[in-house]
Amino acid sequence: SPLRPDLVREVHKNMSKNTRQAYAVKQKAGYDTAAESWGTGRAVARIPRAPGGGTHRAGQATFGNQARGGGMYNPTTVWRRWHRRVNVTQKRHAVATALAASALPPLVMARGHRIGEVAELPLVVSDGLESVTKTKEAVEALNKLGCGQDLQKVLDSKKIRAGQGKARNRRYRMRCGPLIIYNEDNGITRAMRNIPGVEATCVDNLNLLRLAPGGHFGRFLIFTESAFKKLTEIYGTSAEAAPLKKGYHMPRAAMENADLARIINSTEVQSVLKPKLEAPKTHEPKRNALKNKEVMDSLNPGALKRKAALQKSSEKGTTEFKEVRDKKKARQAESKEHNKKHKKGDETFYKTLMKAFEAKAAEAAAKKAEEGEEDEE
Repeated sequence: SPLRPDLVREVHKNMSKNTRQAYAVKQKAGYDTAAESWGTGRAVARIPRAPGGGTHRAGQATFGNQARGGGMYNPTTVWRRWHRRVNVTQKRHAVATALAASALPPLVMARGHRIGEVAELPLVVSDGLESVTKTKEAVEALNKLGCGQDLQKVLDSKKIRAGQGKARNRRYRMRCGPLIIYNEDNGITRAMRNIPGVEATCVDNLNLLRLAPGGHFGRFLIFTESAFKKLTEIYGTSAEAAPLKKGYHMPRAAMENADLARIINSTEVQSVLKPKLEAPKTHEPKRNALKNKEVMDSLNPGALKRKAALQKSSEKGTTEFKEVRDKKKARQAESKEHNKKHKKGDETFYKTLMKAFEAKAAEAAAKKAEEGEEDEE
C-alpha cells in the first residue's frame, strides 16, 4: 500500500472526535434572578439590577456578560456537531497505509520506538504467544524479541499531565509501546494489559487510533503468524480484491517507481528534453575606485599600504608617527636656519618688496610736482 500521511492525519482527526462527550453551561446560568432595570433618572446604567435590600447583592448589575454573576456571551450548548462521519473506504485505506508504514524501520524509528535489538520488521512470532496468560511470561517474551529498550523508554517517559486532566482520573501520561496483533485471544489480552505502553488488539478489529496514535503512522507492531496471514484475506493484495471486505481494493500507488531521480536521469526522459539554456552573458558593474579599495589598489598599486601608513602616522606610539614627528622637527630647524641666514636686516622679502614700491611712489610724486609747476606758469 502507498504511504499516505495526509489521509492518515485526516481520518485520525475525524475519528478521534467521535469519543467526545457533550459539555455546556447551565441554560439558566446568570439569569436565575428576578432582576429589573431601574430605568432612567437615577444616574446609573440601565442594566437589570438584583432586587431586595440589606445585602451587598441588592442593586448589583445582573444578566450582562460584563457583570459579575451574569450570563456568558454566546453560551455553549449540547447540540453542537460533536461527531464526524468518516467514509468506510477512507478508514480502510488509512489502516492499510498505517500497516505498510509499520514495516519500514526508518518510519518506526522516526516515531520514537527503540528497535535496535529487533531482528526484523514486520516482526512476526508464532501463535504460541496467543496462549500466554501470565504477565511475567509476556514480559520475558517481549524482552527476548528485542522490545526491552522500547518498554524501558515507556517507563522513563511517565510524566504528570499538564492541565486539569491531572485531577480528572488521568493524572499521568506516557509514550506508546508496541502493539500486539493476534488472531485468537487465548489469554494474551489478560497477559499484556498490565504492561505499561503495550496494547493488544485482534486482527479483525484494527483501529487507526491505535495503529497511528496522534495521527503519526509507524507504530511498532508485533504480529502472530495466523494474524499476519489473515491480513491478506482482510485487505487483499495490490492485484486482488479483499475477500472479507466486499468491493474493497487496496489503494493504488501514484507512482510505480518512487525513485524520482532515476526517472529524471533516465535515457528515455533525457532524450526528449530541450537542451540546457545558457545564462545570458552579463557584465560586472563598473566600480568606482574612489569608493572601492580593491579597485583603487589594482589601479594604483600600494595605495592601501600608503593609506594604512598614513593612518598609523597619526597614532601615537607607532614607528610611522615617530618618523613624521622627526621629519617635521628637521624641517622646522632647517627653515629657522634659512631665515637667520637669508632673511635679516634690509634683505628680507618684505623690505625688498617695499623698496620697489617706494621708488615707484617717488617717481610718481616727482612727476606730479612737475605737472603742477607747468600749470602755474
